[in-house]
Amino acid sequence: MRAARTATLLLALLPALSWAQQTAPVPLKETPGKAASSEEAVTSKVPLDDIRRFVAVYNAVRAAYVDPVDDDKLMQSAVRGLLLDLDPHSTYFNKEDAEAFDEQANGAYEGIGVELQQQPDNASMKVISPIDDTPAAKAGILAGDLIIAIDGKPISAIDASEPLRGPAGSKVVLTIVRDGKPKPFDVSLTRQTIRVTSVRSRLLEPGYGYIRLSTFQADTGSDFQKHLQQLQKQSGGNLKGLVLDLRSNPGGLLTAAVQVADDLLDKGNIVSTRGRISISDARFDATPGDLLKGAPVVVLVDAGSASASEVLAGALRDNKRARVIGSRTFGKGSVQTVLPLDNGDSVKLTTARYYTPSGKSIQATGIVPEVELKAAPRPEDEALPASLSDYSEATLPGHLRGDEEGTEGYHAGAVLPGDGPINDALAELKNPGSVAARLKAEAAKAEADKAAKVAAKPAPKAEPKAEAKPEAKPEAKPEAKPEAKPAEIPAKP
Repeated sequence: MRAARTATLLLALLPALSWAQQTAPVPLKETPGKAASSEEAVTSKVPLDDIRRFVAVYNAVRAAYVDPVDDDKLMQSAVRGLLLDLDPHSTYFNKEDAEAFDEQANGAYEGIGVELQQQPDNASMKVISPIDDTPAAKAGILAGDLIIAIDGKPISAIDASEPLRGPAGSKVVLTIVRDGKPKPFDVSLTRQTIRVTSVRSRLLEPGYGYIRLSTFQADTGSDFQKHLQQLQKQSGGNLKGLVLDLRSNPGGLLTAAVQVADDLLDKGNIVSTRGRISISDARFDATPGDLLKGAPVVVLVDAGSASASEVLAGALRDNKRARVIGSRTFGKGSVQTVLPLDNGDSVKLTTARYYTPSGKSIQATGIVPEVELKAAPRPEDEALPASLSDYSEATLPGHLRGDEEGTEGYHAGAVLPGDGPINDALAELKNPGSVAARLKAEAAKAEADKAAKVAAKPAPKAEPKAEAKPEAKPEAKPEAKPEAKPAEIPAKP
């Protein structure tokens, strides 16, 4: 059943695309009209006046541009332009980029190991997340970084992301703009064969397991089952609890996230998708069989947790199967379908929004954890931004408007690196509510200390005002006294 759903979702628009490529005459609409509002209108009518205008501009460029323009490149640019003003996740892949995208989904390619997003100005690419244990992660590339040049060449002068791919062992230099850094800086990386291990695991304590999902690719679901079974075997058959780490997981295949959720649920809805055409609508429900047999789960997320990782976190939270702690997630609540073209190119098109079991869309709002952690400053890594306050779907130009976007009190999440959040997750797993109580006590103590300092600080003394002195009066001169005459001594007779 799940395999059939996978095929339906991934190939959602292929019938319409095939029809458009194979049908010879396309009925044209003589007068401009409103946007298509039905499935029939999507593929049956094209505005004739707009097509004529496009052909006129195309011919003008071919004939009069100062330098000759290759027809293929010009047409490819025109097709890209169809997607340019849509949401930031819809894009056109040439053949090379389409192959690279497939390789990344399958988990093996040659490059630096980073999830990127082209910015609308075509002058930079934003790092969604570096992939664990790849050259990008080891070199200190961070979620939220902006790449403005590759090997000294501006992004605006580069075709797609091809320069980041290359033979293993070759070098590439990225020019990075980072929050908290006064100016751009260069990072040198050595490409390697990226065999993305999307699942890692270990025991945190006897009976308490930890599974890290760095991305969702074709084999993530089966690998998750293997790692879970290994942890259970190491614990003597059953786990007391599991920490599921989805920090800085940029997403990937939706169906892989659905499979992991199904492995931890006995029943209930996992996710539903809704688009403009009915074939984009889908619903995924859990099947009986919780591999953890009801053992508690804590899901750890941060601002780099996006798309499929938000689907998984939302499914486990809404079904009351897990507690979510960390920081507000990225907020990418849309589904993209890859549509292959007959020349090897592809179109990655946003075809639906997804909804968590509670019926809510997290588009541009993200998932708010039940226990919110803050990024601790790391003195040993001055390059780490203290806060990535603007790192979210809601700040991307042209993003799809969210149902609850703009609500009062919204603030973007932060990236939470290191082992500290894992320790908090384990504490919450063993004693639910303990981390929230500790954070509340710490906040109260900080406020009390702050108030005590203010109270203990002596009030500034007011400077005495200089009193106005009366003008000095001239000293009165003493009156001149007559000189004393010597007493006359009477003469003796």
